[in-house]
Amino acid sequence: MINGVLLLHKPVGMTSHDCVMKIRKLLKTKKVGHTGTLDPEVSGVLPICVGRATKIVEYVTDKSKTYDAEITLGFSTSTEDQTGETVSVKPVKEPLKEADIKAVLDELKGPQEQVPPMYSAVKVNGKKLYEYARAGIEVERPKRNITIEDIALTSPVTYKEDTASFRFTVTCSKGTYVRTLAVTIGEKLSYPAHMSHLIRTASGDFSLDECFTFEELEQQVSDGTVAEHAVPIERALNHLPKWVISDTLAKKAENGSVFDIPAEFSAMTADARIAVCTEDGECVAIYMPHPSKKGLLKPAKVLMQKSEQ
Repeated sequence: MINGVLLLHKPVGMTSHDCVMKIRKLLKTKKVGHTGTLDPEVSGVLPICVGRATKIVEYVTDKSKTYDAEITLGFSTSTEDQTGETVSVKPVKEPLKEADIKAVLDELKGPQEQVPPMYSAVKVNGKKLYEYARAGIEVERPKRNITIEDIALTSPVTYKEDTASFRFTVTCSKGTYVRTLAVTIGEKLSYPAHMSHLIRTASGDFSLDECFTFEELEQQVSDGTVAEHAVPIERALNHLPKWVISDTLAKKAENGSVFDIPAEFSAMTADARIAVCTEDGECVAIYMPHPSKKGLLKPAKVLMQKSEQ
């Protein structure tokens, strides 16, 4: 049985859910979950949690993501990417200054609000936005707080048929729509724009060169080596502070016991999480400050239970 994270190089043409279903059939298990939706036309890093690792999906999803994107100025689309219908047009007749582009990208760094696109899976009143969009209904979309950790121009500007295109790389918080970011970049450069290409190159510290294609995973299953290529739960949680405890306390953690907050974590905030690990390095639980009992920790998620050992 696999209890870890498979790093999939998601192909173009499949939804993230399609990928989960395919891996469920491949591994013959229902305990499979993905960690951050990628649109069908986007390829790249898609961590897939399997077995006991499905308990940490939300914590892996929380990691920042890095993308290699291409923006095309000159026309915008209904979906904000290359798959939509043209909405507005303004031919690019004058060359763009690289300094102006870099200034716009620098301006976008940091925390900000973003309105998700109508063609997205964000839910409003129980329905996904793309369902409203396909029915021709425009609804008010909730703003979300995002952070652009880093963004940089990575190519010269190329010109073709009254359009201009360039590539950029961006590292951003979860929930960021890069195609909406592309539209914003265009607006700041005074042109309608859309995202013409996108690939996710990293999810947290999981990089594209670590990922496997479906063909490679199928071969690993055939060879019986797929479990060896799964990322351990402990590495997937390496962005969380770690508390190493004795085997005696570990048994209590497995039973969901409440602990005093250790001195080194006395300043932790209410939304903080700690990976609780044995001296052998195995993560048994994720703990959080107790919501009603000051000075105590309670389990947010128990990862290892006696029945699973």
